[in-house]
Amino acid sequence: MNPMNPPASKDDTPTPFRPHDPDFVANPYPAYAALRAMGRVLHYAPTGQWLVPHHADVSALLRDRRLGRSYQHLFTHEEFGRTPPPAAHEPFHTLNDHGMLDLEPPDHTRIRRLVSQAFTPRTVERLAPTVRRLAARLVDDFVAAGGGDLVAEVAEPLPVAVIAEMLGIPDADRPLLRPWSAAICGMYELNPGEDAAARAVRASREFSSYLRELIAERRTAPGDDLISALIAAYDDEGGPGPDSRARLTEQEMISTCVLLLNAGHEATVNTTTNGWWALLRHPEQLAALRASPDKLLPTAIEELMRYDTPLQLFERWVLEDIEFAGQVLPRGSEVALLFGSANHDPARFADPAALDLSRAENPHISFGAGIHYCLGAPLARLELQASFSELLAKAPRMRLAAEPERGPGFVIRGLKELRVEC
Repeated sequence: MNPMNPPASKDDTPTPFRPHDPDFVANPYPAYAALRAMGRVLHYAPTGQWLVPHHADVSALLRDRRLGRSYQHLFTHEEFGRTPPPAAHEPFHTLNDHGMLDLEPPDHTRIRRLVSQAFTPRTVERLAPTVRRLAARLVDDFVAAGGGDLVAEVAEPLPVAVIAEMLGIPDADRPLLRPWSAAICGMYELNPGEDAAARAVRASREFSSYLRELIAERRTAPGDDLISALIAAYDDEGGPGPDSRARLTEQEMISTCVLLLNAGHEATVNTTTNGWWALLRHPEQLAALRASPDKLLPTAIEELMRYDTPLQLFERWVLEDIEFAGQVLPRGSEVALLFGSANHDPARFADPAALDLSRAENPHISFGAGIHYCLGAPLARLELQASFSELLAKAPRMRLAAEPERGPGFVIRGLKELRVEC
């Protein structure tokens, strides 16, 4: 995903970090323990990144404004010592680089302020009946069929349907969304290949074209949806005048909608399937949850996000030379914050390798921290509570039907398939 040419390092001590090894991806947590024992920051030569495995350090660096999700608000690629991405990847980068996840203030602040109106606690609570209705319908169908693939039939459709409802995507078009999202998210892995890039570019072009047409339709016939609200914000704040920074451009609208889909469902899908796989491997914890769902479910959701983190790694660019843990990180470096390792750090969590659904103190960082803290966290929690609650109530004897198939990704880590019987 990122421009290459990593700065050279004098210390490239071999590490157990092997993000392209299927065995590591299947269970990275023992390797994380070894990384934490090796130090607070370690250089990883294959990607030119500085690995940060400890909870306190990851949490601090997420809030450190000397690091950024982007550097292009301050430097050109050349000024920052990076090689620009290939011209053929332009549709992906245009789409990605105008979303608030990869922007820094003041653009990030402006866009987040507009979009956050759709994610206030009151707004999310108004969505609750819709979320519960969708979850109930999906689980009813799943149980009536005697089970199946929990990924494809419950975990994926629910958050996609919720975001599609928010955006006002017509029902007939919704099957397009998940394949587009999966292709685009392939570029968030470490050193994606040209095949992944080609899929992401094609999906970026198609999704952008689709949204451009939908925005044009909503301009003439606005509805009660987020796209119409973003158009209104564009028209209200952007009007004539010199202050163009108040505007939400059409490209920013498109990138925001795509980001809401991608970020708004990837974590929910993978928390659902990673979570159920963890529960099925810990029958005593699952039995306790089934016995007291009202009492345990809130803490269980947080523990499942911590125990098998859906987003394992989050990147930051070093915007100025900094000294960290006795190591100078030069401007132009990239830091890889290891969320999965931080969430298993024994310095922060008692017995972190244990799944404890009653864990009361659980400062996991699965939603990030700082100005890029996940805007959709309240909605994700609502969706997870709804789907887990429905499955616990309506599939009390749900059991594994086949060994699950893990997806190929490490950064966005989840199961490709989880077949169960009800």
